[in-house]
Amino acid sequence: MVKSGVLELVPVADIELDRTNPRIRKFLEFYVEQPTTDQIYLALGAAGDEEGESSTSFEKLKNSILTNGGIIHPVILNRRPDGTLVCIEGNTRVAIYKNFLKDNVPGNWLSIPALVHDEMDENQADAIRLQVHLVGTRAWDPYSKAKYLHHLRNQEQLPFSKIVDFCGGRQKEVLESINAYAEMEAYYRPVVPDDGSFDTSRFSGFVELQKPGVKEAIARAGFDLSDFAKWIHDEKLYPLYTVRWLTRILAHPKAREIFLKHNAKKAMEALDRPDLSKALGDASIEQLSQALSRAIYALPWTEAERLRKDPGSELGQTLGETLTALTGLLSATGTGA
Repeated sequence: MVKSGVLELVPVADIELDRTNPRIRKFLEFYVEQPTTDQIYLALGAAGDEEGESSTSFEKLKNSILTNGGIIHPVILNRRPDGTLVCIEGNTRVAIYKNFLKDNVPGNWLSIPALVHDEMDENQADAIRLQVHLVGTRAWDPYSKAKYLHHLRNQEQLPFSKIVDFCGGRQKEVLESINAYAEMEAYYRPVVPDDGSFDTSRFSGFVELQKPGVKEAIARAGFDLSDFAKWIHDEKLYPLYTVRWLTRILAHPKAREIFLKHNAKKAMEALDRPDLSKALGDASIEQLSQALSRAIYALPWTEAERLRKDPGSELGQTLGETLTALTGLLSATGTGA
């Protein structure tokens, strides 16, 4: 259990930035073993502050701090046994203060509000990072989350049950994320020509790879995960949610041929699709939604059980595509929950 820290106004010069910060480690490890404060600052800017964003959020945060004359939420520090202070949460904000001082930006940047913990152990620090960045509002990008979870599970050997508890009990998603990271490192990294070309935004394709039936479909078609990584790199699977279509594409000779020559979207055009009756074709989305809801509620238990046992079936894949389309529509129109 993490004990409450003491709120203090701490001199910025006394704070060490966390050189193992999971959100920026992927940038730093490509170039230097012992990064300077300036290099960490640049990496924090490149990494961004919100999932799916880049330096735009970093600049917004920087401008917000400048406009308000300081930060709103205190950073979290750990005072080591030797008295030195390391930033556990809030490295970006500390780095911005340090940069303002260096550039003589007008304002009071000498000290920063901080919750200071005394001699916090690594498990307590992990708990704070996970709570803030995995279930809080300031998320790391998915690849960095997975990298950190993989580190906790395989290097720190933290019990999986504890990792799941830290992440709010989402066991399936945590396991998928860890496995996706391991497979991306094992198969995608060798495909790219150099570390600078390693595109972490492709990570969601490896998350899709964990969905039921996808790996089995790849193996049945005579391919392996090295082939999959090359498809990701060559953008045959783009957008990345098209990975889930592989179960149908690879089982269809003509679609598979088109996929290998072009991409998944073109391959889907070759698949046999049921003809919609005129009534269905003329129905509104509202009418179709109501009909689908009624059909789901009336689904016999035996059919639901068959779907549970074989989520990679034609019905499972079709429902997955429908869910993706609905989620995208609700998100785009702001009507989702």
